[in-house]
This record gives sequence, structure tokens and C-alpha cells, in this order.
Amino acid sequence: MQDFLKYIVSLIVDHPEDIKIEERSLGENISQYIIAANGEDMGKIIGKEGKIIQAIRNVAKILAIKENKQIRIEIAG
Repeated sequence: MQDFLKYIVSLIVDHPEDIKIEERSLGENISQYIIAANGEDMGKIIGKEGKIIQAIRNVAKILAIKENKQIRIEIAG
């Protein structure tokens, strides 16, 4: 999942080398992913009214459901 998120986000941003994704376990089948990127790219990841990050969350959620897991995706602030 971490590689998938990094790939998707790297296609959106201008500085893909600055992307860092931290994974935290919140329970047996629950993981949280925190996306950090260059400050100039944060707006591109979030998108207008949060539509881009919501789309990323939706696609990742589909993959997680196939693996019987739950995920949370946050943006580092």
C-alpha cells in the first residue's frame, strides 16, 4: 500500500523526490498512512475542496477492502 500511495502521489507533484509516506499500525487490521511532501506540492495533493486526496483515499480504500484491512490516509501538516 505504501508503494502504491507513493506512486500515485509522485504522478501529481512537481517534486516527487520529497515524498515521504509513514505507516502506523492502529490495530490488528487498521493502518494509518501519513503523506508528507514539499510545501509547494501540498495544494496539488489536496486539490480543490479536497477532491484529489479524497479520490486517492477512495482508490486506496478499495485495495484495502480486498485485503480485509482498514486504512486511514492523512496529510502531514
